Amino acid sequence: MKVQVISVEGKALHEIELPEVFESEYRPDLIKRAVLAQQSLRYQPHGTDPWAGFRTSAESWGSGRGAAQLPRIKNGRRAARIPQATGGRAAHPPKVEKILVEKVNRKEKRKAVGSAIAATTDDKLVNARGHRFECVLPVVFEDGFESLGTTKEVLAALEAAGLGDDIVRAKNSRKVRAGKGKMRGRRYKQRKSVLIVTSGNQLIPARNLAGVDTVPVDRLNTELLAPGTQAGRLTVWTESAINRLEGF
Repeated sequence: MKVQVISVEGKALHEIELPEVFESEYRPDLIKRAVLAQQSLRYQPHGTDPWAGFRTSAESWGSGRGAAQLPRIKNGRRAARIPQATGGRAAHPPKVEKILVEKVNRKEKRKAVGSAIAATTDDKLVNARGHRFECVLPVVFEDGFESLGTTKEVLAALEAAGLGDDIVRAKNSRKVRAGKGKMRGRRYKQRKSVLIVTSGNQLIPARNLAGVDTVPVDRLNTELLAPGTQAGRLTVWTESAINRLEGF
């Protein structure tokens, strides 16, 4: 499969052959498993105080007094410590030792990444995610794209490639989250837009573009390619990044 390499002005330069990974089988089941496993690494363990409800002098009266054998506070008859007592322990509280991280086999994870990469070239999958574009997928820029120095230049290059509408879509999608989550450091929700994949650790100035993410090709993962477990993210590559996928 051949694809056109374009300049930062949007002009066609030459064609290159895409690596075999772009012809991988589409496996949404593996993609979902890999994304959920990636997200599980960010879970924060939480649980109750191990001594919650146990800080009391309560003891059972024992048998023979015509009363239920509940722990009762000293010098009184009020029940304590048990779950159904006021201030008692929780019956089945969350525990910090619970294993939250999900594991995926190395080969499955690798196959999921390959499948997500191939999905970026499928117009139907990209459209299903809601992306807007006026170009032929995948979009491959010349290596000069990596040396752009300002966000304005990056935006101009993306607009020249026919991706400007998608950034506007992401910008207009920002809204306040419903519920108490808005008070916990995640007040706003916003759609994902273009993913820019480069060949190395060059810093692409695209932080201020709505929904745009940048990543070196050797740090590519399934969650970036398929946010929310849904494959088909609108992705921009540089020619060197494509070449580094040979033999993936």
